[in-house]
Amino acid sequence: MPAKIIAVANQKGGVGKTTTTVNLATALAAIYKKILVIDLDPQGNASTGLGIPGAQRARGVYELIFDNLAISNVIVKTEVPGLDLVPATMDLSGAEIELVALPEREFRLKTAFQQAVTEYDYILIDCPPSLGLLTLNAFVASNSVLVPLQCEFYALEGLSHLSRTIERVRRALNPALFMEGILLTMYDKRNSLANGVAADVRAHFPGQVYDIMIPRNVRVSEAPSHGKPVMIYDYKCPGSAAYIQLAKEFLVRQNNTVPAAA
Repeated sequence: MPAKIIAVANQKGGVGKTTTTVNLATALAAIYKKILVIDLDPQGNASTGLGIPGAQRARGVYELIFDNLAISNVIVKTEVPGLDLVPATMDLSGAEIELVALPEREFRLKTAFQQAVTEYDYILIDCPPSLGLLTLNAFVASNSVLVPLQCEFYALEGLSHLSRTIERVRRALNPALFMEGILLTMYDKRNSLANGVAADVRAHFPGQVYDIMIPRNVRVSEAPSHGKPVMIYDYKCPGSAAYIQLAKEFLVRQNNTVPAAA
């Protein structure tokens, strides 16, 4: 069975996108799923968060897209059993400009990793914090989009924009694309604004918001600086518990998902 390919995306930075990618991947690998993370963000935070230093990123997504290297030549094993990574390299920072001149520029990523689709259960793509050509490549290559959303004032406005973008991609380039789900992050139950935002998002996108919300937790923030997912850094902290619950809810949805309109 081919892998389910999921783009983890939000055009706004600092919403927990990379943290969600790394920790959802780790939780799925912990229950013996074969996982591949593709670090499509030029900042390379997913690579850092999985403990891959810059010296071990000689080849990565850039070489996969532009040099036509086989994906087997750019995959790096992480310390998490069952979790592999295609890292981001420094060259990826110029990829948006270089893609403009390429033929079938929206399909470069999809074409590049087709041979890996049958080797994994899930492929998670950590997208950059923009809706440029790299993110467009991820949407074209993916089955669905998972949207981490910070509980803040402008959240709903940005989500509506992203939802329209997903719908345009679905109509023009990838008819199978749908919204996997919306994950509320950095939630503080003591904050009335956070509670209000959560209620508004659930009202506007019924059935598409995960029940679990990722709380604000200092251990989640500390883990990347140690090159570890939070579940390895501190398994007992509230952030780890939340991502474990997310993985459970995610898998339940996989068995019952009917693609919803963006």
